[in-house]
Amino acid sequence: MTLYNHEYWMAKAIQLAQKGRYTTHPNPRVGCVLVKGDQLIGQGFHLKAGEAHAEVNALNDAKKNSQDVKGATAYVTLEPCSHQGKTPPCADALIKAGVACVVFGMQDPNPEVSGRGLAKIKKAGIEVIGPIQELECEALNHGFIKRMTEGLPYIRVKLAMSLDGRTAMESGESQWITGPEARLDVQRLRAQSDAIVTGIGSVLADNPSMTVRIDSDDQEVDSKTVRQPLRVVMDTALSIVPDAKILYPTSQACVFSVEEDIEAEHLNVLNKKGVKVRFSPRGDDGRLDLLDAMEQLADAGINDVLLETGSALAGSFLQAGLVDEITVYMAPKLLGSSARPLFQLPLEAMDEAVELTLKSVRQVGQDLRLVYQPTYLEEDFEEDGFDEDEE
Repeated sequence: MTLYNHEYWMAKAIQLAQKGRYTTHPNPRVGCVLVKGDQLIGQGFHLKAGEAHAEVNALNDAKKNSQDVKGATAYVTLEPCSHQGKTPPCADALIKAGVACVVFGMQDPNPEVSGRGLAKIKKAGIEVIGPIQELECEALNHGFIKRMTEGLPYIRVKLAMSLDGRTAMESGESQWITGPEARLDVQRLRAQSDAIVTGIGSVLADNPSMTVRIDSDDQEVDSKTVRQPLRVVMDTALSIVPDAKILYPTSQACVFSVEEDIEAEHLNVLNKKGVKVRFSPRGDDGRLDLLDAMEQLADAGINDVLLETGSALAGSFLQAGLVDEITVYMAPKLLGSSARPLFQLPLEAMDEAVELTLKSVRQVGQDLRLVYQPTYLEEDFEEDGFDEDEE
């Protein structure tokens, strides 16, 4: 087959992988298509951790349609696994099925297993080609890749602002800056995230629940199977009230604090209610160490973090170099010079300015969704190979 054909079929596998973007946590999103005689004979994607992987689902699809897989080419967005986890190795399944060639999008980013699946397939006498459309395949799993290679989650800051760059009135009033279409888009961002992080200031001011709320008639997200992300509060002195909405159910929430700053009696009250409190050391700014907190989340299997908070904590994450992406919803309205800004950043000179690279612009209702990448990142973030709304 030509390179064009390889790219065509890999694009199909990428589209399949996107179908698992709300459900695969903590596993990566993976798609697979089986091609024989330039005809699609089977397809599948990974839906949920603990269930069959993309390759097995594609093989089962071919079998269901009475297709002979022997001699076929398998296109997989991620290197087939070679180890026994909750499911058997996918490399073994492809070998047993008798495929003639495996075309992969990218290698497994886990340094402990990377390349082993491909080596096993090659050893079985099967041709291996790739990587093909590597950047597009990487874009499926920025969080999984970063957790495997850096021990940190991929952190996206979500902000809503007026045309003059304000997030709330001076009083704190902010409902609603953006329109209903943008607010629905935010719910989908939440649904794609493994954790939502906010600050104690936002919790005390607004008492948010920070849950994913999807209408039953949503055409993109299945409200019956949507997974609620972990809700995380950055709270240095542990001043959160025990009945805060964000803490319940307690199995889906946790609070980060600095241990020496908290009152033992208050901690006992939270513990009795089942609230999980994690401790981080004090950072250079006197508050809890954000890097340590994010490393703890990564250790817990968190791939993607959505930061929804006020300007102070958002600025702290940005100054700490922890922000991978900034998603801003800009509304066509003006809030005035006394309203609150996007970030609190103690900058005094132009050479201290934080440079951003615009990655995408899209109209959502009457608002604009702007996606930026801080230029302090060493590697460029690439957009998916297609518009997810055009599947």
